Amino acid sequence: MITPKEYKSRRKDLMAVMEPNSIAVIAAAPHRLRSKDTHFPYKQDTTFSYLSGFPEAHAVIVLIPGRSQGEFILFCREKDRLRETWDGFLYGPEGARDEFSADDAFPISDIDDILPGMLEGRDRVYFGIGKDADFDKQLMGWINNIREQRGRGAIPPGEFVDLDHFVNEMRLIKTSSEMKLLRRAGTISAAAHRRAMRVATPGLYEYQVQAEIEYEFMMQGASAPAYTTIVGSGKNGCVLHYIENSHKLVDGDLVLIDAGCEYQDYAADITRTFPVNGRFSSPQAAIYDVVLAAHTEAVAAIEPGVPYNVANDTTVRVITQGLVDLGILNGQVDELIAEDAHRDFYMHNSGHWLGMDVHDVGDYKIDKRWRDYEAGMVLTVEPGIYIAPDNVEVDEKWRGLAVRIEDDVVVTRKGCEQFTADVPKQRSEIEKLMADR
Repeated sequence: MITPKEYKSRRKDLMAVMEPNSIAVIAAAPHRLRSKDTHFPYKQDTTFSYLSGFPEAHAVIVLIPGRSQGEFILFCREKDRLRETWDGFLYGPEGARDEFSADDAFPISDIDDILPGMLEGRDRVYFGIGKDADFDKQLMGWINNIREQRGRGAIPPGEFVDLDHFVNEMRLIKTSSEMKLLRRAGTISAAAHRRAMRVATPGLYEYQVQAEIEYEFMMQGASAPAYTTIVGSGKNGCVLHYIENSHKLVDGDLVLIDAGCEYQDYAADITRTFPVNGRFSSPQAAIYDVVLAAHTEAVAAIEPGVPYNVANDTTVRVITQGLVDLGILNGQVDELIAEDAHRDFYMHNSGHWLGMDVHDVGDYKIDKRWRDYEAGMVLTVEPGIYIAPDNVEVDEKWRGLAVRIEDDVVVTRKGCEQFTADVPKQRSEIEKLMADR
């Protein structure tokens, strides 16, 4: 778990890059309405969670570097026995101080009276611009009230700075504590994928496989899926974000499963593709081997000092060459790459940052140039080939085939390490696991 000491260190690092006489204001995520008077399970804003670990809605963090009464202020709901009877435990301002090391804590109901005084006279306000329209409106209301008091000597803030730009760069390099949580999320998710390989059989429905995966998540201590689980059998695998999961698994089809859990705020993201009946056909094996080769070479290319786009460029070259070798594309590989000919079959990039968000924060380019990998960065590697079922330009045996292989990797000092490799990737290993079920 992340300790209070680490949260404090994060806040200190953020305040160190803030300009003098500035203030940072961070709002908790609101509850999201599902229908009428029911809500989705609450998910804290990851910036808010990263800086405090405080899990409740209706809360605001204020950071004021150099404030003599304390730099970390937290507004939150008061203890309320009746509310807690209906909705569960609340820390209250006292708990915010005792459990989350707030220097000062106030009831959220008092924020209109207290926070404007903290904003007044500051040169800069750091906040997540555009993330929450309701909070943006509330914050600007406080600022406008200060502006209206100029005649009485009030000084409104003169500059607004996007806080997330700074926090996102901090989040990009994972600490050892974060890596422990990411590894645990990866281990749980890997077990769920192995479970899916053992239970998936012709006649089962996609949603039943989804249920087995998410059962494994919860039984091993995950809080939730990190994103909506994808179980795409047959041609459904060609739909990149397929989440209907309502079709029956058919003997002879492949099934593409993209699933990862969230464990103590940290996400995993794994994809595997395997035959429903446990045996790859020749066309399935041919496509699978191209994707696996792309995955293997991309992982080998990742090391400190290498530009981020190298992994993607590697997958594009391997996949384009493979499609030429199979007769699915025709022409010279370099020319086909220049023409983006692969985009009909491989239409996404090779991966993304991973962390508290499954598509985690952090810039991919700096000054319009791809940034270099650094030790501590965590990302996915996920090449794929998707051949639309109605693509009459290819031989019929290829139509409707979809393969994606995805693992989570951390950049190390000398290269990178896959920490979700517990799920078989080699065809022989997949077939053996499925034969032993």
